[in-house]
Amino acid sequence: MATVAVMGAGTWGTAFSLVLSDAGNAVSLWGRRRELCAAINETRHNADYLPGVKLPDAISASHDPVEVLEGAEVVVLAVPSQTLRANLADWAPKIPETSILVSLMKGIELVTQKRMSQVILELTEAGPERVAVVTGPNLAREIAARQPAASVVACTHEPTARQLQLLCHTRAFRPYTNVDVVGCELGGATKNVIALAVGMTEGLGFGDNAKASVITRGLAETARLATAMGADPMTLAGLAGLGDLVATCTSPLSRNRSFGEKLGKGMNVADILSSTRQVAEGVRSCESLYALARQHGVDMPIVEHVAAVVRGELGAKELVASVVSRTAKPERH
Repeated sequence: MATVAVMGAGTWGTAFSLVLSDAGNAVSLWGRRRELCAAINETRHNADYLPGVKLPDAISASHDPVEVLEGAEVVVLAVPSQTLRANLADWAPKIPETSILVSLMKGIELVTQKRMSQVILELTEAGPERVAVVTGPNLAREIAARQPAASVVACTHEPTARQLQLLCHTRAFRPYTNVDVVGCELGGATKNVIALAVGMTEGLGFGDNAKASVITRGLAETARLATAMGADPMTLAGLAGLGDLVATCTSPLSRNRSFGEKLGKGMNVADILSSTRQVAEGVRSCESLYALARQHGVDMPIVEHVAAVVRGELGAKELVASVVSRTAKPERH
């Protein structure tokens, strides 16, 4: 159906490549490490990120961005959010000028506090009608195993969203369209931070009441910020909001939840980071989201306290005690 370049051979980039291939597209996958790309081509497996999952022959991998991007009708960006700017500075001149650009990233850029679609618009000559986001409950290992999943394809230009919807619709992967890019991106970024807090409650040995409370109040924080930034609050009740939040906060496959659990058990941020190749986006985005909350006058206590834990100013126990002991308020304040 289309020639697609996927820039990023991590867990989610590889899993989404498989979805695109299942939908009938020819997929070129860019990887940072030459040896990983060679292994994918030779063995049909990405053993570093998706062990045990066989990749279709329609997926080819290369370390050369020129080779991967040549003739691409759709370019999917699947690198860690904090590396997007540096990567796009190199890739932008090589991207075909008519390509649709799709963000799989769920983060907010440090320093600028920009969403990923804003960074894409800034560094390329694409108009908003060419920039889209795929988000929702996207646990990569389940999707790579072709378990049923629904997601959201968001673009301010609805025909583009519908076009991408067709390109990634398979028997197992059902995409819905949305024009609320702001709400979809904020839902995807904030849920990672809330999942860190939920993981901490798990690591501390607290039960389901505590976890449900953090998830629910985290959704309220997300909706407040999204609304203040012009999003449709109903977006946060859908797959890009509640759906993604529940999956990320409750699944042991979630990198952010697992990272938070280790914090709750007493490990520090540096030690956890050094023990894994996987990126927990909430660890970096918590500071950016807290900055956005201050800019827009939005109260986000969970995000604020998670940022303090990541900075080393609070421990997990202190986070829970501090959040619970805050001044009581009406639920809808």
